[in-house]
Amino acid sequence: MRLTGHKIAVLMESDFYEPEILYYRHRFPEEGAEIHFLSRLWGEPRQTFTGHEHRMPFTVTQSFEDVDEFALKEFSAVIVPSGMVADRLRYTEDPRRLPPAALFLRRAFADPAIVKGIICHGMWLAAPVAGMVRDRRAVVHNNLLGDLRNMGGVYVDEDVVVDDDLVTARTGDHCHLFARRIIDLLAARPHGSPALRGNDSPAVAAPR
Repeated sequence: MRLTGHKIAVLMESDFYEPEILYYRHRFPEEGAEIHFLSRLWGEPRQTFTGHEHRMPFTVTQSFEDVDEFALKEFSAVIVPSGMVADRLRYTEDPRRLPPAALFLRRAFADPAIVKGIICHGMWLAAPVAGMVRDRRAVVHNNLLGDLRNMGGVYVDEDVVVDDDLVTARTGDHCHLFARRIIDLLAARPHGSPALRGNDSPAVAAPR
C-alpha cells in the first residue's frame, strides 16, 4: 500500500458527480490512504447531499471550518471535485467576505506540502481568491476556459496537468487518471514533504 499514513480531503456539496466520488471513496483507501469528505455543515452534526446524475445521497459529518492549522497539515492532499460542488461551496452570505470554502482552499494553497487537486468545474472555487492560480499551468472543463484565463492561469490542453503541488484534470470522467497522478505524487515523497515538480513524471521539472 503506497499511501499508508497519508490522509486525503475531498470537499463535498450537492450536485456532485457520483462515479467520481465513488471512485475516490474506494481507490485512495485501496492504496492505504485515509479519505475524509469535508463540507460546510452550517452548525449541524451532518449534512446529506445529493448527486447530480442519479440523486444519490451522500452524508458528510466533517466540516472544513473545524480544520485548524495543525489538522490541515495532516492532509497530504485536498481535492475539489467536479459537478456543481465548487459553485455551491463558493456561496457567501456576506459579499464583503470570501466564502469559507475558498478560505480553506487558500490555506491549502499556502502549504506546498499539500497536493491540491482540482478537476473539471472545481476551479470555480479558486475564483474568489485573487491570484491563487496566477501563472499556474492547469486544465479545466472547456466551459471554464475564460474563467481560468481571467484568473491568470495558463491553460494546457491535456487531460491531466501537474504543476508542482497542483494537479488538475479536464472532466469528472478523467477522475481515474487524476487520482492516479495524485497517488503517484504522494507515493514519491514522505508525508509532509513539498510536492515534487513535474507534469509527466514526479521526477521531471515542469516549465513555468
